[in-house]
Amino acid sequence: MPELRMTDRVERDDLGAFVARAVRLDSQAVVRMRNRPDSDRMDVWAATPFDALSTRSVVGSVEPSDLSLSGNELLATLTVAGGEVMDPGAPKDLLWRSELPPATGWKRVDDLPARLVGEVAERGIDVAKENVGPKGTPPASLLDQEVFTVQGAGYDVKVPLRCLFVLSGMGFLVDSPAEEEIVRVSATDSWLRLDSRFGAVVRRRHALLPLLL
Repeated sequence: MPELRMTDRVERDDLGAFVARAVRLDSQAVVRMRNRPDSDRMDVWAATPFDALSTRSVVGSVEPSDLSLSGNELLATLTVAGGEVMDPGAPKDLLWRSELPPATGWKRVDDLPARLVGEVAERGIDVAKENVGPKGTPPASLLDQEVFTVQGAGYDVKVPLRCLFVLSGMGFLVDSPAEEEIVRVSATDSWLRLDSRFGAVVRRRHALLPLLL
């Protein structure tokens, strides 16, 4: 039987907030948890409707060490059952369909002012409300608009609006941020990552080419 261990109530509340946001964005959200080697922390991942992953780390561990779960079931466990040792629900590993980025090899490209990121996200959300597609989400042409270009560490990284939607939707952006508050932009050859104080958004920089048979 799967087992989730989190002795710190604050960490449990943080995980609960993350899962609640993921479920709000996607009612069928699947959450993946992976223990960090030689650490008391685990990384938590959730796919989003914006073709980008959201993630944050919390103090705790899960058994087995890499486990995917129903977001709704996990949220019920955290908010109703609680406790330091919990049954997070039945494994849903077959429902996780997103590739995870590498744990190493990231380079810091540059930092963006959090206030500016928040302002651009708000403007994008206002436009999206007026251009909702048939599935209830904004059209890809809007989501793929490149709102920032960041250069550094040998990379030229373009940040699409969809990543800012995830930062906002997951509650990762600070309300009324101070001037020094930043969103860090990191990259590998294949991946983009935006880190804010409360979590991160990760997305492939280039689409995978289909296999030709």
